[in-house]
Amino acid sequence: DKLKNLLELLPEHDLPEDLKSKHCKRCVVVGSGGILHGSELGHLLNQYDIVIRLNDAPVQGYTDHVGNKTTMRMTYPEGAPLSEHEYPPASLFVAVLFKSVDFNWLQAMVKNETL
Repeated sequence: DKLKNLLELLPEHDLPEDLKSKHCKRCVVVGSGGILHGSELGHLLNQYDIVIRLNDAPVQGYTDHVGNKTTMRMTYPEGAPLSEHEYPPASLFVAVLFKSVDFNWLQAMVKNETL
């Protein structure tokens, strides 16, 4: 019931049309472990059709190594980026909710409440 009520608060329940229509030919998942630091693979990562970033993996200041393209960012609420600049308008933020407190966090975000 809690999940059903929460979903009713959200403006959308599905993927944006531009993501639905993509035929994902080449996808890459970029983690937050720092293994790409110094790799200078940013230009290669930007060539993928879908770039999924995990947690609060920084992009700004590291684009030579991790690229600057973000199609989706998936994270637990406590791993969400704190800077609004880490949420590109053309990307999709995916909150991975599994704990009760995660649902409380999402409800507070949607209702603009203090948690």
